[in-house]
Amino acid sequence: MQSSAFSLAPSKPLFRATAPSNRSAGPRFNPLSLSPPKSFGLSPIHGLSATSSPRSSFAPTSRLRSWISSPPVDPEPTESDFSVKAASVPESADESAKSSSLKRTLELGLLFGLWYLFNIYFNIYNKQVLKVFPFPITITTFQFVVGTVLVLFMWSANLYKKPKLTSAQLMAIAPLALVHTLGNLFTNMSLGKVAVSFTHTIKAMEPFFSVVLSAMFLGEFPTIWVVGSLLPIVGGVALASLTEASFNWAGFWSAMASNVTNQSRNVLSKKLMIKKEESLDNINLFSIITIMSLLMLAPVTLFVEGFKVTPSYLQSAGLNVNQIYVRSLLAGLCFHAYQQVSYMILARVSPVTHSVGNCVKRVVVIVTSVLFFRTPVSPINSLGTGIALAGVFLYSRVKRIKPKAA
Repeated sequence: MQSSAFSLAPSKPLFRATAPSNRSAGPRFNPLSLSPPKSFGLSPIHGLSATSSPRSSFAPTSRLRSWISSPPVDPEPTESDFSVKAASVPESADESAKSSSLKRTLELGLLFGLWYLFNIYFNIYNKQVLKVFPFPITITTFQFVVGTVLVLFMWSANLYKKPKLTSAQLMAIAPLALVHTLGNLFTNMSLGKVAVSFTHTIKAMEPFFSVVLSAMFLGEFPTIWVVGSLLPIVGGVALASLTEASFNWAGFWSAMASNVTNQSRNVLSKKLMIKKEESLDNINLFSIITIMSLLMLAPVTLFVEGFKVTPSYLQSAGLNVNQIYVRSLLAGLCFHAYQQVSYMILARVSPVTHSVGNCVKRVVVIVTSVLFFRTPVSPINSLGTGIALAGVFLYSRVKRIKPKAA
């Protein structure tokens, strides 16, 4: 910017200064006695006076002194000023944006990693308990107990703001809590009957039930692309079921019932349109549903299965009491943790991105469970599972394609 000011600013006064070279009366201005023209260019920029220069041997008149010592006044910034400032500010802003974007990416990657990790350990510990303690209602209730204790601690310690709810809101949340309870109960019933990998293969059909229930109760009809993505899901699950070594109808229908109830929860949340206050975000909504699920299922547990978690009963059944307690506690902690993290991720990304992440999570859970439990898997079974999961991924991508307006 200095170079442009040097070449333009003094150009107009410089020619006026040489004008007195004509032969007119009065004091004359001899430009040869002044400093070189370079000093004139520096004077308007740095505010230096030509009279203060030790090399100047001329005492100019008042008119010339004012011209030499005073920089030209420019009320508006020049175009070059704007260009220099605009080039310097975005550099720091761009660096700050890159740093903030990197931080958000790292946080999101950590949350996805925790989501997958908690889900893996939940399925492993839960399956280990269900294999030796075949009481899914009791185990589901205990998981709600652990979640309720965590929620109450979170609110009492002010780790999360406690919501203020009206009776109308609680009545609207009750149906969601009911289907949430049934969904988790049916999942545990399926995990107790068949392999973890097969349960999650069947649960890959959740998009199919989501489309069917949305069309029935919300009037949201799918596009041709969505319908096309459902075909590999249904075909893959059917192929995997035909070749599953641990297949039995109780485990199969329990997993299917889990799909229906879990997707009913999503449809009900849209149908009822719960009015949310500022404090009732997704995490608090899940916390309230957890507490209500415990209140709903606890009486059913006592009536159907009784109180089976006493040390005397476990010892009489030939079970390791400490092992059952520790694994059940870890499963309950992981169960609540992975669902809380799931809602935290949903608050940061779009539903489509979350759906893709959920598909990848299911793949990770199936692979790790097969490796951990050494589940026998045939090539055709693997092919069916792969086709179903590919269909789920395709569904999550084409679901955002909007139908053309008529």
